[in-house]
Amino acid sequence: MYKALHVHPDTISREEIRLMLPWEQYGFRLHEYADSLSDAQEILSMQTFDLILIDLKFSQTAGMRICEQIREHSRVPIILLGGSHDFQLLRKAIAFQVSDYIVHPVQPEDLAASLCKVKKELDAQYSKRLTLSYENKKNQNPSIIDLVKHYVQERLHENITLKKISTMLHFNCAYLGQKFKDQENMSFNEYLLQQRMEKAKFLLEQTDMRIYEIANQVGYTEIDWFYKKFKEYTGSSANEYRKQSTVYA
Repeated sequence: MYKALHVHPDTISREEIRLMLPWEQYGFRLHEYADSLSDAQEILSMQTFDLILIDLKFSQTAGMRICEQIREHSRVPIILLGGSHDFQLLRKAIAFQVSDYIVHPVQPEDLAASLCKVKKELDAQYSKRLTLSYENKKNQNPSIIDLVKHYVQERLHENITLKKISTMLHFNCAYLGQKFKDQENMSFNEYLLQQRMEKAKFLLEQTDMRIYEIANQVGYTEIDWFYKKFKEYTGSSANEYRKQSTVYA
């Protein structure tokens, strides 16, 4: 799931944008909000984002100033929302190489099209980085299954599906699933569960992280579901497993 920052000074208008689309279906999560240039700068100094949405409806000058500040140090995709048809403003947007410029009033179908376009670009970039990362580590040309496994290791804390990976790597999902099973002697979902549970076991043994923190670290947002899967996998609860690990340490 790609993280998005929405820069807009009005809480009600921000909520309207949030409710305009089922963001996660388009591969994005509105992770943070900023009220002003200084607020946006502070947030960006502490976190990285995959997409920044800047609303121009209240102040085009302030919005473009934020865009300019971001472009001084980052090529992160930017979508400008609620702009006018002013030619000079459009020229500035083009100069800042924004991903899209949506005029006021923002329509759901226009925003959806922009998100799809940006997601496609981000997927392509990530696929390339994933391949290069694996090649650098292994010093060889990775197979498609190697890339899938490498993706799982890097994004274990996220909501991972074979369909999402297949789309990113431009493979048929059913074909990739069968190929994975043939090579690994287990299904993709069995492999994903194994990796999550083994990392959870390691964190329970080696850290003092709280169990809900460990659950989040291995991709579970619902603690009860994590408890259920962990007990099915190990035969004991997470609390029991940690106590046993302490006794035998």
